[in-house]
Amino acid sequence: MKTGVDLTREKRPCSLHIIGSRQLGGAESFYLRLVRAFNEGNDLKALPVIRPNSPLRQVLKSGEEALYVPMRNGWDLLSMFSIRRLIRRTGAEIIQSYMGRGSRLTRVPQNMPAVHVARLGGFYKIDGYYRHANAWVGNTRELCDYLVRQGLSAGRVYHIGNFVEPASPCTAEEQQELRQTLEIPAEAVVLFSLGRFIDIKGFDDLLAAFAGLAPEFHGRPLFLVVAGDGPLRQQLLNQARELGVEQRVRWAGWQSRPGPYFDLADIFVCPSSHETLGNVILEAWAHRLPVVSTSTPGGRELIVEGENGLLAPVKDPEGLAARLGELLSAGPSAWERLAKSGGRTLQSKHGKEAVVGQYLAMYEELLGARR
Repeated sequence: MKTGVDLTREKRPCSLHIIGSRQLGGAESFYLRLVRAFNEGNDLKALPVIRPNSPLRQVLKSGEEALYVPMRNGWDLLSMFSIRRLIRRTGAEIIQSYMGRGSRLTRVPQNMPAVHVARLGGFYKIDGYYRHANAWVGNTRELCDYLVRQGLSAGRVYHIGNFVEPASPCTAEEQQELRQTLEIPAEAVVLFSLGRFIDIKGFDDLLAAFAGLAPEFHGRPLFLVVAGDGPLRQQLLNQARELGVEQRVRWAGWQSRPGPYFDLADIFVCPSSHETLGNVILEAWAHRLPVVSTSTPGGRELIVEGENGLLAPVKDPEGLAARLGELLSAGPSAWERLAKSGGRTLQSKHGKEAVVGQYLAMYEELLGARR
């Protein structure tokens, strides 16, 4: 097993952060943000543990350290033992696993002083994957309630949300160049959405809703920009053509740096049929955009209806079109009001310092009880 890490040079307490996913999406992006945030401070050394061919490896910055374990599947016993050896070798006191595969393979022996924290970003199956951990983090209150209903100790279930990095706006020249690349008129109103092209992300509902909207608002043409990729790509392209909106939909592909697309947009749409939290909503607020989201657990967790966003029914294109039409008709002043309120929510409840502080406080509490 190659590590590329000098495990003897660090004086700070060490933590391992284990994720075995094969993709790069919102969960993986937050994982990397959290690891980096720990390493920015002086309280904790955080080492990412990822698969050798993980797309996360491609987005590590120069000088960032990582450990590599195959984690081929949830039954990979060799990887399970490799993780145990890493715990011994690093002397890590906190072992935090993410999602199913990494959590299932992380088994901390009782004779080790380390604490295993499993972080969940969805309503996943608990038995066989998460129950063996010492503590659990849910990123929404509804998810934490679910964990307790599954029989996990309420005293060891922690509610800690997500954060996104502050966004630096693009220059006017960069936005103009992007508009020209996408062939979007300067006067157009732009709706934006992004994510993996899979069923639960609801892009088919978004296309149907977009087709139900007027082609112009306040004399300005309406365009939809979608950034992402996935197995439903061709199906979505065909749907846009069948709905007669393909000339006003722009497919931006997967964007590892979607910031310019947020800045190009006037309104952000989260059309998911299921979203536990919705990092994209936080990102939209960071880019000073108003948000229309479906009423998923994540949408309801983050949005106060009419105050910092609008909620639409789940899997209801007509309902989504109605909420979008309502906001579009209200005009730029209403968009700005929602965006500013969303920004205040982001700053007060989902700031990086607050989230990292909650994790550090949890670690201190768990280690104190362990000792």
